[in-house]
Amino acid sequence: MSTVTSTSRTESASSGERVADWADGRLGIYRMARSNMRKIFPDHWSFMLGEICLYSFIIIILTGVYLTLFFHPSMNEVVYHGAYEPMQGIRMSEAYASTLDISFDVRGGLLVRQIHHWAAVIFLAGMLVHMMRVFFTGAFRKPREINWVFGSLLFILGMFTGFTGYSLPDDLLSGTGLRFLEGALLSVPIVGSYLSMFLFGGEFPGTDIVARFYSIHVLLLPGIMLFLVITHVTYVFYHKHTQFAGPGRTNNNVIGTPFLPVYVAKAGGFFFLVFGVITLLAAVATINPVWTLGPYRPDQVSTNAQPDWYMGFAEGLIRVMPGWEINLWGHTLILGVFIPLVVFPLVLLAIAVYPFIESWVTGDKREHHIADRPRNAPVRTSFGVAWLTVYFILLMGGGNDLWATHFHLSLNAVTWFIRIFLFVGPVISFIVTKRICLGLQRRDRDKVLHGRESGIIKRLPHGEFIEVHEPLTPEQRHTLTAHHQYQPVRLKPSADSNVKVHDTRHSARIRAKLSHVMYGEGSQVAKPTADDLHAMEGNPHPPRDLAAE
Repeated sequence: MSTVTSTSRTESASSGERVADWADGRLGIYRMARSNMRKIFPDHWSFMLGEICLYSFIIIILTGVYLTLFFHPSMNEVVYHGAYEPMQGIRMSEAYASTLDISFDVRGGLLVRQIHHWAAVIFLAGMLVHMMRVFFTGAFRKPREINWVFGSLLFILGMFTGFTGYSLPDDLLSGTGLRFLEGALLSVPIVGSYLSMFLFGGEFPGTDIVARFYSIHVLLLPGIMLFLVITHVTYVFYHKHTQFAGPGRTNNNVIGTPFLPVYVAKAGGFFFLVFGVITLLAAVATINPVWTLGPYRPDQVSTNAQPDWYMGFAEGLIRVMPGWEINLWGHTLILGVFIPLVVFPLVLLAIAVYPFIESWVTGDKREHHIADRPRNAPVRTSFGVAWLTVYFILLMGGGNDLWATHFHLSLNAVTWFIRIFLFVGPVISFIVTKRICLGLQRRDRDKVLHGRESGIIKRLPHGEFIEVHEPLTPEQRHTLTAHHQYQPVRLKPSADSNVKVHDTRHSARIRAKLSHVMYGEGSQVAKPTADDLHAMEGNPHPPRDLAAE
């Protein structure tokens, strides 16, 4: 009996192995897993920012699927007879009525709604901070340029996905936002009215906008974003994160932990941590209480209409822009709305294209797997801070009425402050950030040459007091000097060596000027060489790069 049993087990095992071999021969799952599951990834706390974005997106998808089971994307009017007493007998759209039902009648519906909305807010916030981490550390350089483009597109698509999402309940707040959109479309010369009629299916608000936004919010934009997320994560897995400079770390190796089991275990725990924090926020902090303002009516406007933070800078552009109008050929151009509509994508484009401008200026074709310290790229860091300054000043402009009421200020004074500071603020932040970066570079240089301040005061025989400096270890000196410093581009001389004429091509001159601005004198502090260190020790040697030792 035991012989028969063991024989059947052997046959069963061999059958399973044959099936596994058949599948592996066609799918390559085992070979792929064997080569990738032990892949080494560098480790740093800032890498969690990207994971927050990924996990928030997963939470958005999960909660969104649940909400679609109960939401009715229709603008057909009904009379409300639900659990929320203050709205009893009021005429409203099916979209708004179903939102109230989800909030008050569906078990756990309000919690899921708020988890969905909080996850969207955190998703956009995480992407902005994650993009800035990538930007300030130069992690967008070759071979990660395409991933930078994907990340920028995800941020932009996330903004519009959020906008279409909070427009679906058809409450007074979202309706005011749609009216804002209609005004922006109508300001477009020649085709503005056609764009509005096409989007709303007739005169505002029409009868189709909620159904159309529902399709865009649930199918179109999430589908594109899901593709971009998968592609983005695949490229991150393939290229790995950039690692920060340190002993033994080069562009040709990776020092870190294996993907399985260490990285997977940490990522799994972090997912539940993010989910828990978002759920806690949703449970204790109300967001988008649609029942407080009531259903949307075109003849009413919510005075406290504020969009989510990621669209606040777009509204800020409108609020701080003077109400300029011009008449051309019998047509009125609303420049007070059209100019902000043009500037809006330019603000986002400025940060998205900068990495390609830097690559063109430097002409650097090498692969970069070592992250920069922000201080070692003063102009890049200053540009990033200036861009953030513009973003947050416009965000303040989007809530200029709240600043005025909460701090008892004049609305006109707040608006004029934002108008002026929109141009002055980025310049000030650029100059201040650059000076801070150069100061930190000088401190690093002094630290390498003179050592670290110990806090110990010593009195010399002749009465002078000095502070004792502790010399840095070779590993510490390497970390402070491992960054590469570009040299300004010089215009090439003419082919005729007897004629001292430089390359006069317009693009070459622009590149040379930008190069001097970014890497010329006053834009970076030369890092110490081995020659400098030996000269300080009274033992001069031929100059060598400390980071190369």
